[in-house]
Amino acid sequence: MLKDKYLELLAKEYDSEEKVITELINLKAVQNLPKGTEHFVSDLHGEYQAFQHVLRNGSGKVREKISDLYKGILSEQELNEFATLIYYPEEKMQRIKNSFDRREDLELWYEVMIERMIKLISYASSKYTRSKLRKALPEPFVYIVEELLYKTEDFANKESYYNKIVQQLISLDQADQLLIGLSYTTQRLVVDHLHVVGDIYDRGPEPDKIMETLMNYHSLDIQWGNHDVLWIGAYAGSQVCLANIIRICARYNNLDIIEDMYGINLRPLMTLAEKYYDDNAPFRPKIQSGYQPSEDEIVQISKIHQAIAMIQFKLESPIIKRRPYFNMDERRLLEKVDYERQEITLHGTTYPLENTCFATIDPEDPARLLPEEQEVIDKLLFSVQHSEKLARHMKFLMKKGSLYLKYNGNLLIHGCIPIDEDGNMEEMKIENQTYAGRELLDQFEKFLRQAFANPNTIDDLATDMVWYLWTGEHSSLFGKRAMTTFERYFIRDKSTHKEKKNPYYYLREDEEICRKILEEFDMNPDQGHIINGHTPVKEIEGENPIKANGKMVVIDGGFSKAYQPKTGIAGYTLLYNSYGMQLVAHQHFNSKEEVLRDGTDVLSVKRLVDKELERKKVMETNVGAEIQEDIDNLKQLLKDRYLK
Repeated sequence: MLKDKYLELLAKEYDSEEKVITELINLKAVQNLPKGTEHFVSDLHGEYQAFQHVLRNGSGKVREKISDLYKGILSEQELNEFATLIYYPEEKMQRIKNSFDRREDLELWYEVMIERMIKLISYASSKYTRSKLRKALPEPFVYIVEELLYKTEDFANKESYYNKIVQQLISLDQADQLLIGLSYTTQRLVVDHLHVVGDIYDRGPEPDKIMETLMNYHSLDIQWGNHDVLWIGAYAGSQVCLANIIRICARYNNLDIIEDMYGINLRPLMTLAEKYYDDNAPFRPKIQSGYQPSEDEIVQISKIHQAIAMIQFKLESPIIKRRPYFNMDERRLLEKVDYERQEITLHGTTYPLENTCFATIDPEDPARLLPEEQEVIDKLLFSVQHSEKLARHMKFLMKKGSLYLKYNGNLLIHGCIPIDEDGNMEEMKIENQTYAGRELLDQFEKFLRQAFANPNTIDDLATDMVWYLWTGEHSSLFGKRAMTTFERYFIRDKSTHKEKKNPYYYLREDEEICRKILEEFDMNPDQGHIINGHTPVKEIEGENPIKANGKMVVIDGGFSKAYQPKTGIAGYTLLYNSYGMQLVAHQHFNSKEEVLRDGTDVLSVKRLVDKELERKKVMETNVGAEIQEDIDNLKQLLKDRYLK
């Protein structure tokens, strides 16, 4: 019945035999084009400037296309200048224009650049249809650019025509806008589809700018990371998730993300913090290079940090009590403290507590929020759920995101598939039902979407489950047995700080385990790969991001500046085109200014992950499968309506 209705709608668009046949020819031809380039990034953690650069240079793909065309023709400096113009056209254009003394020299430069840019776009678009290229061209100049792109072989007959087009563009002061538009067209053509394998938020200062960039990107998907889910949870009504995001922002000196960028009022929290807390060393913010807060600001952040941390610890306890199958009773830490002796007993060992901030704790009922604490978290939640900008960003995360994605034969997941030491899928019981592997992840995603759809319900299972995804032992996003935030603040003995990882993180070196996981998700283990983020690869210690004979690729190499001393690099990205898969390591990104001034890039070694035996075509991709559905429907329409 639905099929018949769909065919009726299709017949309105293709209302003649000729139209159906034309579209069938077109779709079948598209299926035989080479697949487009996929670009994988992960663990951006608010580092907008570094992310922007990687996005603009396509992890080296832009420069690669330029070199293909102009190596041996242009000098190294000219190649760098041309690449930088494409990465940052507005800023580079202004610098170049300022370097010319005579208008005639500038006009000659315009002519040369327009010709080079047109040639580059022709080359970069060689595996796309004209229709797809047209959509990528700068809208005001589509007709003009198409004329220049598709010059006839008998160029002599129209030479003055083409020359006049370029001259008129320059004389009418349109060359700047054309070159800027063509630069962004080039960026778009070298990468067909972007995968963000989790963790846009936390640690870095500008996650909101990353979100705005993604919302304007031509084609992408997102696999949620644990930090992304924390922000989704806060918007969905989880007060404990909300406390966590504010605590992390305080820890990394990023409270302006909350207050200035998302317009969330922190004044009630500041008032509470001033009343109950003093400066406390472990709660002072981590200061990254750049802005240096004053001593008064540092002390204020320390107080806010303590206030929200204690609210967080209190909010965790009732969730653990009402969800015994979370198996987290040992994390009701406030109830394990001996407040008179200032010590805590964990796993049979007693530890002294240092730098405590228990001013709002009632030893008889440690998890009880003071009325003013409850008022603060209620006001914060109201403010979060009424932030227009945050609402747009969270809705986009939900629309484009998922816990995992099967795409073109590869499994994309931010964290892990919970497994035991024998490589079997770990089971979790949720309300008398047991789940494992793919089924468990599907349940997690179902609860997350349910919580997001019901933001006014703050203590149901779905909302609690979002917090579990952040911190639970069977969470595919956390992947550890316990989160030791309390211990890191208050216990000196570092053995208590250790967070034991799920066996996945060492068993993923084993090809057979990776093949087993791919089969769990109904994927071809001979051809598929697992793409992970989440755990920084310590290249500085010799760790290899390509594991299990190429079946596993880990692309968290440290976009976050906080991790770079441990990793030795500034992030990995992955490229997958019709020829195969390449891993790209990136060096530390200092500034856009340095790139504009010196023309330097931040790429390092490209490593081959896998090479296709035969060049992969669109028909072998997810898009190809969708096109095949369209072909099947059009054939059915042709048979039912026009060939009777």
